[in-house]
Amino acid sequence: MNIIWIVLIPILGVFVALYSGRFSRNLCTSLTALAPAAALLILLSHAPTVFQGQALTYSLEWVPLLGLDFAFHLDGLGFLFSLLILGIGLLIILYARYYLSDRDNMGRFYGYLILFMVAMLGVVLSNNILQLWLFWELTSISSFLLIGFWSHKTEARKGARMALTVTGAGGLALLGALLMMADITGTYQLDEILQQGDQLRASPWYNTMLVLFLLGAFTKSAQFPFHFWLPHAMAAPTPVSAYLHSATMVKAGVFLMARFYPALSGTEQWFVVVSLVGMVTMLAGAYMALFKHDLKGLLAYSTISHLGLITLLLGLGTDLAAIAAVFHIINHAVFKASLFMAAGIIDHESGTRDMRKLNGLWKYMPFTATLAMVAAASMAGVPLLNGFLSKEMLFAETLNQETLGALSWWIPLLSTVAGALAVAYSLRFMHDVFFNGEPIDLPKTPHEPPRYMRVPVEVLVVLCVLVGIFPQFIVGDLLAIASQSVLQDALPNYSLAIWHGFNLPLLMSALAILGGGTLYYNRKHLFNFQGQFQDQDAKHVFEGAIQWLINKATSLNERLENGSLQRYMFLFILFALLLIARPMMSLHDTVGSAETLPVNWVVGFCAALLVAATILTVWLIHKRLLALIALSVVGLIVSITFTYFSAPDLALTQLSVEVVTIILFLLALFFLPQQSPVIDSPLRIIVRDLSLAALFGSVIGTICYAMITRPHDTISNYFLENSIPGGGGSNVVNVILVDFRGFDTLGEITVLGIAALGIYKLLARIPLFMPGTDSSGRPWATDKHPMLLALVSQSLMPLALLVSAYIFLRGHNMPGGGFIAGLITAVALVQQYVAHGVIWMKERLTLNYERFISSGLFIATVSGLGGWAFGHPFLKTWFDYFHLPLIGKFELASAMIFDLGVYLTVIGATLLILANLGKLTTTERLMGEE
Repeated sequence: MNIIWIVLIPILGVFVALYSGRFSRNLCTSLTALAPAAALLILLSHAPTVFQGQALTYSLEWVPLLGLDFAFHLDGLGFLFSLLILGIGLLIILYARYYLSDRDNMGRFYGYLILFMVAMLGVVLSNNILQLWLFWELTSISSFLLIGFWSHKTEARKGARMALTVTGAGGLALLGALLMMADITGTYQLDEILQQGDQLRASPWYNTMLVLFLLGAFTKSAQFPFHFWLPHAMAAPTPVSAYLHSATMVKAGVFLMARFYPALSGTEQWFVVVSLVGMVTMLAGAYMALFKHDLKGLLAYSTISHLGLITLLLGLGTDLAAIAAVFHIINHAVFKASLFMAAGIIDHESGTRDMRKLNGLWKYMPFTATLAMVAAASMAGVPLLNGFLSKEMLFAETLNQETLGALSWWIPLLSTVAGALAVAYSLRFMHDVFFNGEPIDLPKTPHEPPRYMRVPVEVLVVLCVLVGIFPQFIVGDLLAIASQSVLQDALPNYSLAIWHGFNLPLLMSALAILGGGTLYYNRKHLFNFQGQFQDQDAKHVFEGAIQWLINKATSLNERLENGSLQRYMFLFILFALLLIARPMMSLHDTVGSAETLPVNWVVGFCAALLVAATILTVWLIHKRLLALIALSVVGLIVSITFTYFSAPDLALTQLSVEVVTIILFLLALFFLPQQSPVIDSPLRIIVRDLSLAALFGSVIGTICYAMITRPHDTISNYFLENSIPGGGGSNVVNVILVDFRGFDTLGEITVLGIAALGIYKLLARIPLFMPGTDSSGRPWATDKHPMLLALVSQSLMPLALLVSAYIFLRGHNMPGGGFIAGLITAVALVQQYVAHGVIWMKERLTLNYERFISSGLFIATVSGLGGWAFGHPFLKTWFDYFHLPLIGKFELASAMIFDLGVYLTVIGATLLILANLGKLTTTERLMGEE
C-alpha cells in the first residue's frame, strides 16, 4: 500500500474514536487502536525497502504551477519517528484505558490523541515544506486540546494557552524560514531542498533564515529560553504527558533540526547557536529538575535537559555526534514514556504526585517500583541500560571537537556536570518515592495498578534493558538507516558495543555517576542554597506579560480610535499617499506610448454623469433616500462602461449586484436613526477632506493614466486560445471562473457563505430601532404590503426564474453563469418578501438558506474531487459533445456542476442576509416566535 495510508488511516481513526465513545471502555479502546495498528502494519510492510537504503515517495498534484503537491516521503529518519509515534501511541491508548476515570469523555480524549498522532505523522513524512508546516501547526492545535482536556482546571487552561502561544509563534517564524528556503532553491519539495545545502549556506539570507528556522525548532522542543511552557503542560492527563515527551510535540523540534541537518549545518553560526542553546538547556533543565517536588515536574525538566543534550549533539556538527543524537532520540523516547506512565500509576493509585508525601512505596507496589527504577537508571545513564550507551557517545563526541579552540574543554566538562545532575535527580526519583521511610498523609492507600495498565511500562522497560545489552542486534540497523537519512552521506565507522575499554568517555561516565551520587547525598545543602532565590512561576510571568501586552494594545487603540470614520479615512489615505510619494516622484513621463481611444460624446456624457452622481451622493449624504438614488446611478454608469468595453459578463454581474445592494441599503436605512448628526464643521470638510480627496484622486488618476497608456504584456491570449479546447466553453470569463481559476472561485463562495452565516448570527437577536415616522414626522402607511406591488412582484416571479434558468444554462458559452443567475433568483425571491412579508412567504415557501449554502459548497467541492478520481488535478473540467435526434449537437461539461454549487451558494448567502434583515420588525418577529 502507498505510504499515504500511514497518515490517512489514522485520520479516519479520529472519527472512529469520537464515535466509539458511546460504547464500553474496552470496546472504545479496541476500536480506537485499530487505525494506528493498521498504520503500523503498513509502515512495517515497507521496512525491507527502507532498510535497503531506498526512500519511498508519494505525490499528488495540487497546484502544479506553484509547485504545490500533497507529497509524502518515507526514508530512514521518517521510518524511525513513525515507528515511535505509532508504537508508543498504541501503548498510550492501552494505558489511557485504565488511567482515565468514568467521568472523562474517553471518545473525545482518544479523538484528540489520534489527531495528535496524525499531526506528528504528517510532520515526519511530509515531502512538501508547506504541507510539513501545516501539520506542524496542527501539532500545536491538537496539543492545546489535549493539555486543556481537563478544562475545569485553571492550570490546564493556562498551560494549554501558554503552549499554543509559544509554539504557535515559533511556527510563524518557521514559516518564514521555509518560504525563504523555497525562494532560494526554487522548490517546495523537501528532498530537493536537502540536496541544495551549499546554495542555502551561501545565500546572503542564510543567517536570517537560520534564526527563523531555529526559533521554530527551539520553541517546539522547549529549548532555553522557551523552555518554560513545557512544565506547565503537565496539567494534561498523564497519558498525554507520556506521549508528548516521548514521541510527539517536543520531539518535533529535534526532528526538524535532524531533517534539515544536511542543508543548514556545517557553518560556524549553526555550531555556535545550536550547541550553545543545547548546552544551556541541558544544564538548566537538569539543575531545575533536582528541586521539583512534583513527579511530573521533575520528569518534565529532565525532558528539557535531554532535549538540550540532543540539540547539543546536533550542534557539534560532526557525523558521529549526529548519529549519537539519533540514538538518544530512540533511547529517550523509550525510558521517558515508561517513566511518565509509571508516575501516572503512582498518582492514580496513591492520589498524589508530591514527592514529599510519596515515601516507601516499594512496600506497596514493588513491581511498579522495579520498573520505574530501571527506567530512571536508564535516564541516569547507568551501564547495561540504553541511556548509558548514547550518553557515553555524547561524552566521546564532546572530546572530539575543537571548534572553540582553547575553550573547547568547557564542552566535555559541562556535559559531565549535566550527567552528574541527571544521576542526582534520578536518584531522588528512586529513593524519595520508593524508600525514604513511610508515606505521609496519602489520599489513598497505594497498591499495584490493574494488570494491563502496567503492560506498556513493562514493554518499554524491557526495551531499555535489551537495547542496553544487545544494542547492535536490537536497534543497530534502525539507527543506521535513520542516521543515513540525517547525514545524506556514507556513515562513518562507529560501534554500539557496551564495552570500549578504559577510556576518557568511560571515565566521564564514572565521574558523572559518582558526582551525581555525591550531589544527592548532599542535597540538603543544595536545597538550602536554592531556597535563597525566589521561585518564579513561569505561568504567572507569562500571564503578566500577556496582560501587559493587552493593556498596551488597548491604550494604543484608544488613542488611535475615537469613533470617527472621517478620522480613520483621513489617516488611511494620508498614509497611502506617503507610501506612494517617493515612487511617484520618479515617474518622469505620465503619458506612455500606447495608443488611446478617442473620446466621443457618449463617453463624455457618461463620464460627466458619473462624476455628477458621485458628487451628488456625497452632497446628499444626510438625505439618505436621495443619496441612495444618486449612488444607484453610479452603479448603472459602471455597468454601461463594462458594456461599452465589451465585457457583458461584468455588466450583468454589476447590474445584479447593484440591485441586491440597493435592496440591502433600503432595508438597513430603515433601522438607522432618521437624523444624522453633523460630524464636522463645513470649513474643516472643505479644507481638510476635500483637499485630501482631490489630492488622492489626482494621484490615483495619474497612476491609472500612466498604466493604461503604456504597452504591457497580457495573459488574456492564453485564455482566449484555450477557452474552447481546454475548458469546452466559448464564454472566456465563465471558463476562467469555473475551470482555469476554479479554486479561486471555490474560495470566494466559501468566504461568501461564511460571511452570510456571520451576518445572520449578528442579526438573529439584535435589538434595532424601529422608527414610527419618516424624517419629516409623517407616520408610515398602514398598508405594509400594497396590492399593486404584490401583483407586480407575483407576475414578475415566474419570468425572473425563467430568466435565471436561461442565464445559468447559457453561461458556459454566452454571458451568464451561476453567480449572475443566483443573484437574479435571489432578487426575485426578495421581491416576494418585500411585497408580501415574511409570514406570507413562510406559509407558502419553506426554504432553509443555510442548507442552500452548505449544499452549494458541497456540490462545488465534490465536482472538483472528480478530477482526482481520473488522475487529474483538483477541479479539472471534463466536457464532451453529444447528438440527439430533434435536438441536434449539444455539449455537456462538468463545470456546470461546479456552477450549480456557485448558484446555490449565492442564493443562500444573499437571501440569508436580506430575508433576515427584512423580517426584523417587532410585529413580525413576535408573530414568528409564536
